[in-house]
Amino acid sequence: MKSCRIVELGVIPYAGAFALQKEIVAARKAGRIGDVLLLCEHPAVITLGRSGKREHLLASDHVLRQMGIEFHATDRGGDVTYHGPGQIVGYPILKLDEIRRDVVWYVRQLEEIMIRASADFGITAKRVAGKTGIWVDTPGGEEKLAAIGVHISRWVTSHGFAYNVATDLRHFELIVPCGIAGCRATSLERLLGRRVPQGEVAARLAHHFADVFGLAPSGMTAAQLREALQEAVQAEDSQPAELHATGV
Repeated sequence: MKSCRIVELGVIPYAGAFALQKEIVAARKAGRIGDVLLLCEHPAVITLGRSGKREHLLASDHVLRQMGIEFHATDRGGDVTYHGPGQIVGYPILKLDEIRRDVVWYVRQLEEIMIRASADFGITAKRVAGKTGIWVDTPGGEEKLAAIGVHISRWVTSHGFAYNVATDLRHFELIVPCGIAGCRATSLERLLGRRVPQGEVAARLAHHFADVFGLAPSGMTAAQLREALQEAVQAEDSQPAELHATGV
């Protein structure tokens, strides 16, 4: 069974997490580091995917500045979404061709992870045909509990999923979530009517992540990850120049 490092970053700005992902992806492509799952929270930020439409951002730049919400265009798939406190964001950096070379299957597995984690708290979440993410039936209709947007380069994954635990759902009113008109977001705490510790949810997501992908999980601190990345860079720099030139 392949191993996978689970790294809990805590609260980290979106730009910092994006830069960190790029470093890990480069090391993973070079075979200098193994599979990694980053778990974190972001300060309030709205992101736009490659296929997203700017008109799905309903707030002006001025309003976003007043509310202290950042905006970033990204290279992930999908449309527009919101990240913020109370939401667990997962960034898997996996060598997908060592697991299964199937992008659609990969996205379905990310959904499965969150469906199973929701079930652990007594919530029945589901997929909806033609829509990515997971949904729940409520008296007011279907509501979205978690979103997915991924990027895959040379079969190495980045970006990932966002699971609403105690997210301020009012911020989703600033966008057309995932570009779906009439889409309403919900959270685990809203569905349960009680507080849920973030760490408890993160642990369930990590457990189901390892189980779904058949990986052996082990913890790694952010400092240990940084050290591993530095070692990967040093190993790359120590290669003879002719190897760099030929891409060996």
